[in-house]
Amino acid sequence: MDEQCRNCPALCETRTSVVHGYGDVGADFLFVGERPSPAADEVGIPFAGGSDGRNDDRDADEDRLGRRLQRILQRLGLCVTGSDPNRPELANVYLTNLTRCRDPERPPTDEEIGTCEPYLNAEIRMINPQILIPVGERALFELATEYTTRPASEFDIAADHATTIRGRGFELVPMIDPREQTDDQTQAWVEHFAQLMASDYRQTKGRRER
Repeated sequence: MDEQCRNCPALCETRTSVVHGYGDVGADFLFVGERPSPAADEVGIPFAGGSDGRNDDRDADEDRLGRRLQRILQRLGLCVTGSDPNRPELANVYLTNLTRCRDPERPPTDEEIGTCEPYLNAEIRMINPQILIPVGERALFELATEYTTRPASEFDIAADHATTIRGRGFELVPMIDPREQTDDQTQAWVEHFAQLMASDYRQTKGRRER
């Protein structure tokens, strides 16, 4: 992975780090968000937890995404409780984003997501996961476009949260942005994913239709 990528000139001016994926390279579960958070941009780790002491309310809110996702992973035994939130100890999980770089003022453009797609595709091929977890509406749209046979417009993150979608070579388990989840939505996702982990989800490993 290119640590000095210059493919998106506008993002090169605003980023601190190029944030490639992080985690267990033999993972069955691969989580995909939209873009790096402020903490991720600082430390180079996707879904980094950051610090509760941030002065900028917007940055603090974005970093809560990483902390809340890590708590969900801890409940499932996929992240070591008490590990550094900016470099969590993960097991059977790999974390990444649609884009590698961050503009603090706006979400990524369609062009920027397209430019980063080869990086994401390379990570998915390298990790060879069983389950893709799109985190948020944008990630669901992009992964549904690439890995399902249905039009992406048919999917809705609220309706598809905590469900399993059979795709082309992968199953998708969408997740509402953890910052926006109610306690009931979090519980529903954790219960659904725990049931999936207890099932024979590996039965399709290696039979990819692409």
